[in-house]
Amino acid sequence: MTEDGTSQAARDVRDAQDTHDTQAAGGAGDGPARAATQDRTAPATQDGTPRAAQDGTSQATGHGTSRAAGDAPHVTDHGGGVWAVKVPIPDNPLGHTLVHVLDTDRGPVLIDTGWDDPASWDTLVAGLDALGTAVTEIHGVVITHHHPDHHGLSGQVREASGAWIAMHAADTEVVVRTRSSEPGVWFDYMSAKLAAAGAPEEHIAPLRAARASGRMRTLPGLRAAVPDREIVPAELLPLAGRRLRAIWTPGHTPGHVCLHLEEQHPAQLPGNGRLFSGDHLLPGISPHIGLYEAPEDTRVTDPLGDYLDSLERIGRLGPAEVLPAHQYAFTDAPARVRELLDHHEERLTGLLRLLAEPLTPWGLAERMEWNRPWEQIPYGSRNIAVSEAEAHVRRLVKQGRAEAVPGTDPVTYRAL
Repeated sequence: MTEDGTSQAARDVRDAQDTHDTQAAGGAGDGPARAATQDRTAPATQDGTPRAAQDGTSQATGHGTSRAAGDAPHVTDHGGGVWAVKVPIPDNPLGHTLVHVLDTDRGPVLIDTGWDDPASWDTLVAGLDALGTAVTEIHGVVITHHHPDHHGLSGQVREASGAWIAMHAADTEVVVRTRSSEPGVWFDYMSAKLAAAGAPEEHIAPLRAARASGRMRTLPGLRAAVPDREIVPAELLPLAGRRLRAIWTPGHTPGHVCLHLEEQHPAQLPGNGRLFSGDHLLPGISPHIGLYEAPEDTRVTDPLGDYLDSLERIGRLGPAEVLPAHQYAFTDAPARVRELLDHHEERLTGLLRLLAEPLTPWGLAERMEWNRPWEQIPYGSRNIAVSEAEAHVRRLVKQGRAEAVPGTDPVTYRAL
């Protein structure tokens, strides 16, 4: 027992819940998974913020001016009626979500909202105040994907302003499923999934113990707002005076969307408008790609294949500038797409070498290269890493480069 009377097993389960991996409960924690898959090419300060992004400007172009006074939040003016507010993510190495504010003829619209936390809410409100508006004046909220650092404050914004909330139907399904899930369902499903992936019993034991105790917290995301509008891929969103088109980019989540602002860049940069990329395309991070199947779903999805296809589609779009939800704005999206495509192909090739001997997804995750040794990866983040390993091996199987070994339980995979 720890000093506060909490068993280590309970703390492990709390970590697992707080990261709420990609299973029946319907959420994937951004921070731990991203920390495990962060590229090593982006220079960063001690807190993980890219050095060129400390002043809020675009790293590649210098475009965008920051404004902050005293303790006011960091606000960046990207020009052309577009701003960004750095909304903090509590206890997370990512540091913040860039909530973008888009001016329209019917009032400001938010693209994502930030984590559901009092400090995050206060920062968002103060940021809007610094822009000469108020949260009560928000006309609408467009969500790139359902993760809590993007969708967490949406309900509170709607309560304060009456704003509508729009999300792709596939992610709305995850939100609804999460809200209707009981913790026991999540524990049972996670235990079964981890066992099928080859996790050792000592890793699964805290989940089983929490399930048996009956003393379970509610699931993260249980209070997430149910959107009242659907984002339809390839269609313009109904924003007065603006041309914002939805591009479905599944992979990081089933319903992730990028948002293409089909307007000339305010600094006349060459390219095809601007892109709000959410977590799909980030300048120095390879986003987590995991699994999002409901407990009763028997489909075998291929989220990594979906992500790679979506990347290529964004590369062909050729936006003048990318405004992501983390890190900093950047240009040359096609070059970044090529880097990510190469990164995943290298990773798949590396997994094939590991699969020279049959391995379970857990065994693969233990041997994959992360940004820290497996022994140092926290409990909940290991669950996310295993989910990512399984997503990669599914891609290999679909490509005919690997196969499940017949008759193995838990299932093992081998290279072909």
